[in-house]
Amino acid sequence: MFGVPVPIWYLVALLVFVAVLFVVFRRPMYEVMTLSFVFIIVISGSYELFWGSLLFPSTSSLFYAIFAFMVVAIIFDSTKVVNSIIQLMLSVVGRFKGGAGYVALLGSTFMASLSGTGPGNVATTGVFTIPMMKRSNFSPALAASTEMSASMLGNIIPPSGIVILSFGILQEVYPDSISLSSWMVVAYGIGFWFFAQRLLTLWVLCRIYKVKPVLKEDLPTFKKSFKKGWPALLLPALIFIPLLIDSQFKDFIIGRIGEDGARAYSSSVLMFTPGLAGAYAIAIGRKALPASRINFNNIFTMFRSSLIKVVPIGVTIYMAYATSQIFIGLGMESVVKEWFVSLGFSVTALIFILPLFFMVLGMILPGSAQVAILGGAMIAVFGAHGGNPVLLAAMLPAMTGALEGMTPPLALGLFVAMGIAGSSFRETSKLAVLWIVIHIALSMVLLAGLLPIFGLK
Repeated sequence: MFGVPVPIWYLVALLVFVAVLFVVFRRPMYEVMTLSFVFIIVISGSYELFWGSLLFPSTSSLFYAIFAFMVVAIIFDSTKVVNSIIQLMLSVVGRFKGGAGYVALLGSTFMASLSGTGPGNVATTGVFTIPMMKRSNFSPALAASTEMSASMLGNIIPPSGIVILSFGILQEVYPDSISLSSWMVVAYGIGFWFFAQRLLTLWVLCRIYKVKPVLKEDLPTFKKSFKKGWPALLLPALIFIPLLIDSQFKDFIIGRIGEDGARAYSSSVLMFTPGLAGAYAIAIGRKALPASRINFNNIFTMFRSSLIKVVPIGVTIYMAYATSQIFIGLGMESVVKEWFVSLGFSVTALIFILPLFFMVLGMILPGSAQVAILGGAMIAVFGAHGGNPVLLAAMLPAMTGALEGMTPPLALGLFVAMGIAGSSFRETSKLAVLWIVIHIALSMVLLAGLLPIFGLK
């Protein structure tokens, strides 16, 4: 029809279906993605793909890792270990102009990377960081946009679920193009540049708005904060170091445990890391538990209370992953690749087009849905035009998951932050646009290969 392949019309129909349910009827995203799975099966008549696609995520260790890290985020919150890190950071940088903003940037980014939900992190961490910023002369709009930007940054940084989901999509299109551990290191490399961008942007905004240091009465002492919080500083290392070892020290590992042992370590590193980090958090944060005791009742209560936070996100990612299998079964990657190639775009044009394309989609679709529905096709298109498909895949979380909570009208991260800060839509939106423009510009720079990304070959 009109020279557009039929599978692409299926895609358009699905995008409209999701937008109507989510934006017009305001249905929760886990419900929307579940109905979307059924919708695409029905309109394409691909009933033979139903059970295989529905069961596929349950056979993937990637989905387990996503779910496990979401649970770990609940453990970190319940044991107050992240609050210990925030208090320690506050004692170090709070005395500087804009110090409360830097604490929000560090703390919210770290927590959002674990929970995999930027808007949810705004709601939990933002209730602490936004009032703290406002007390140090941040305007309500600046406090809201800073927290929004920091929390949405977490979607770029491992072990965020969308980062792992993007790896799974890449493996479907370019199998064995990169190991999981190397992929995570590359994602950290990309996250470094976006973190540096936000740090510099915040520094400039703090001077424009004449932000003050944190009030002395709100400033904890370094000695007290370090004594209480230093054990929590090991948590990021427990997550990152096993991945770094697997990615960068292959020869060393093979020399010690052989090739079979190295393969076993590589395939399981993301499986044991959340358990290790969670156990350590419970051990050092046990005083925050009822009666300061680690027992079955306390652990059970912690996990039971987390269901309402973890399960909806888990269902959303599960069904998005299952829906992506339908498109793979329909040969969407090859169809979209051939169609885009016929349009005659160069790789340079795609570097400018794709970030803007995903920004527009982020106005109505969450990042996980964008990656699941279009990720494989865009990776194939970029590779077909001479671009590095691994780079495009690694950039997907930055172009989808980070932007979806910042770009109106979806902009859940923005709206939650506005509610906490009590800021006006007009002023906050102006600052949000600034964060978005700089984010997109950096996405284009990284896609063009103008900045080095650690771990990317």
